[in-house]
Amino acid sequence: MSEKIKIIFTTLLIEKSPQALPLGAACVASSVKHDPLTKDITDVHLVPFNKEDSEYIKNSCTEEDGASYMAQKLMALKPSIVAFSVFVWNRTVLEKTAAILKSNGIKTLCGGPEVTADPASFKDFDKVCSGEGEYKIPLLIYELITGKASQVQDDKNSNTEKEYDYQNLESPYLDGTLDPSEFEGALWELARGCPFKCSYCYESKGEKKVRMFPMERIEKELELFAKKKVPQVFVLDPTYNANKNRAMELINKIAKKTPDTFYYFEARAEFIDRQLAHAFTKIPCSLQIGLQSADPNVLNLVNRPFNKAAFLKGIKCLNQEGAVFGLDIIYGLPGDSLQGFKNSVDFAISQYPNNLELFCLSVLPGTDLHDRAESLNLVWEKHPPYHIIHTDKFSNEDIKKCNGIATACNVFYNDGRAVPWFNTILHALHIKASEFFVLFYKYMVSHKIPSDCREHKEIEKVQLQFIAELFTQRKMDRMIFAAQDIISFNGAISRKIDTGKSETVQLHYPAEYIDSEYAMDLAFFIKNVQKRSSKFTT
Repeated sequence: MSEKIKIIFTTLLIEKSPQALPLGAACVASSVKHDPLTKDITDVHLVPFNKEDSEYIKNSCTEEDGASYMAQKLMALKPSIVAFSVFVWNRTVLEKTAAILKSNGIKTLCGGPEVTADPASFKDFDKVCSGEGEYKIPLLIYELITGKASQVQDDKNSNTEKEYDYQNLESPYLDGTLDPSEFEGALWELARGCPFKCSYCYESKGEKKVRMFPMERIEKELELFAKKKVPQVFVLDPTYNANKNRAMELINKIAKKTPDTFYYFEARAEFIDRQLAHAFTKIPCSLQIGLQSADPNVLNLVNRPFNKAAFLKGIKCLNQEGAVFGLDIIYGLPGDSLQGFKNSVDFAISQYPNNLELFCLSVLPGTDLHDRAESLNLVWEKHPPYHIIHTDKFSNEDIKKCNGIATACNVFYNDGRAVPWFNTILHALHIKASEFFVLFYKYMVSHKIPSDCREHKEIEKVQLQFIAELFTQRKMDRMIFAAQDIISFNGAISRKIDTGKSETVQLHYPAEYIDSEYAMDLAFFIKNVQKRSSKFTT
């Protein structure tokens, strides 16, 4: 075959973020470039789209418009084959895009998590790939090009071991398929698979074996990140710290090769000890820890192991060492209730996480939870993102209330950088975190505060106003100035760390007392510290 066949790998990304770069499509594109079956007969290109791109926004008032826009852009490149990486958030628009391409004589194939969940439902593609695609997609492309099955594919046992051999997989970063500098960061695969079987996760019915990428590849990718001056890396390994020795080794390599790059890890609190917690403070990084629920009975229903004592011990180590970490909670889980969710929020906040992410349960096709959903009395959306509608203990109204709590938490606590002082305010008000978020969400609605408010200075103004109103309502006016000083003081420090710019804030109390243990108890503070106007410069 004299002329190479042009193949485009594409997807529709959900946002402009290094968390949303087209890693899956790039991995498979890289494999096609190097596979003996396809490397000499294909011309491979990676062409992703982004929902936040101005051109996409301008041309996508509806999903049909978005599909038409993508199809026109792809057809202009004159490919023979287009391969789609399909996720929950882009399935419908990609299916419509593929239909337009097929009507214009372009062959299509698809893969990705959404395809793996239910491959039989993808009827309008020429080829469908479930599971990991690096070894399967080249075979399917060979079939599309030649019209015949490969000898390799005919041998059912030939790839059994190869599928789990990560020693020889090509890196899309190292071969130039994916340039992290174009996305201001990277998604970084260290392993695949998970030793746990949480029912709501795609891994619940997958291979339990964890397969590690070789350290040689990891080191080369680190060197590339250093060369490209990648500012941030999101690590894809849900059990990163399950093997403590490997985790420590990687942290040491990161510290040596990319000391200025910020890393985001997923971790299990139960596997963290003081030594590992200390190691995490030696590199710029944060850890995201899946709590999901503080109720062991709820977690048992979704096959998620939870050792509360070990969890608390791990979190204590992180706090003692000053490591940055966040927690995740899912609402709408089987067996849970609105009050149960609130209890989980209260428990999580008491651990002083730097952020608290609250998610609505998605009943994903292909998961164990999806198979058991009816027996668990779950009612959910039958289209992406498959959110829970109600359960026998969670009404639809309860789900809406959780949505409000999640919004309030994200604005006030996460984007509002409230962790240094939030529990102090709760203690003074004699109120639980969940109830505070309920009240703040009502305040947001009544004052028309947008949920996408992100600028910290603006959020701080809202925080100060809300706190003043709340203390006044509870006839605790004497504490308002002290509470506001703590917020303003810490806010200024946070912005200085973030931007490097100094600012001066006007305080009602001496700055040295605001920055002391006195301020941990507002009642004690106003009783023992004399009010005196002062200025503080960061």
